[in-house]
Amino acid sequence: MQGDIKIENFSVTRGKFRLKNINLKIKSGEIFAVLGRTGAGKTVLLESIIGMYAGKTGQILINGKMVEGIAIVDRKIGFVYQDYQLFPHMKVYDNITYGLKMHKKSKKEQSEQAENLMQLLGISYIKDQYPCTLSGGECQRVALARTLALNPSILLLDEPFSALDPATKQKMYQEILNIHEKFHCTIVFVTHDFKEAQLLSNRVGILLNGELKTIVNSNELLTSSYEQDVEEFLGRK
Repeated sequence: MQGDIKIENFSVTRGKFRLKNINLKIKSGEIFAVLGRTGAGKTVLLESIIGMYAGKTGQILINGKMVEGIAIVDRKIGFVYQDYQLFPHMKVYDNITYGLKMHKKSKKEQSEQAENLMQLLGISYIKDQYPCTLSGGECQRVALARTLALNPSILLLDEPFSALDPATKQKMYQEILNIHEKFHCTIVFVTHDFKEAQLLSNRVGILLNGELKTIVNSNELLTSSYEQDVEEFLGRK
């Protein structure tokens, strides 16, 4: 399952904010972290990868093809937002199978896929509950299950751990690694937490004020030397 991402000189403007001249290659099967402050453009970058915005300059390629030229159902990109965006009027099981229904999968396929994912993520016990009754960690798992139901080759996660308590965070870190091992998908997640970026990713890109300032191996994040604005972001100047 291929999940190559190539961003070439990509710029996009959203209101007063501009994502500027992004150049980035993410290899299939890699876990890549985008690290930056609130308002740096991390979510806009993820939304651009999924094909939500036409760039003012440049292009974004998925497996060598321009993302906007790929039919939405064929992009094989899953996106989990920070607030999970579960359907409040649907029970957990129906949230998970929603995409499968839209893709005209049989009820047997829906049931088998949902049951497998709920078992994998440890949420079978809440299958008949509504989102308003769930904890943050449970909502996170349901959102992941709904996204994984369609077997994405690329999984985009927007601040996936920011609303979780420390104990739940640790469990979710392992869940993400388990998902990566089982599904062999490319994972791109955004965070403002240095330790998360180091712990989970192969490489880290630092995004400041809409600019991708540097890309570094995760184990070298806090030992490498950078320009002054990156050093300040890392709290070293």
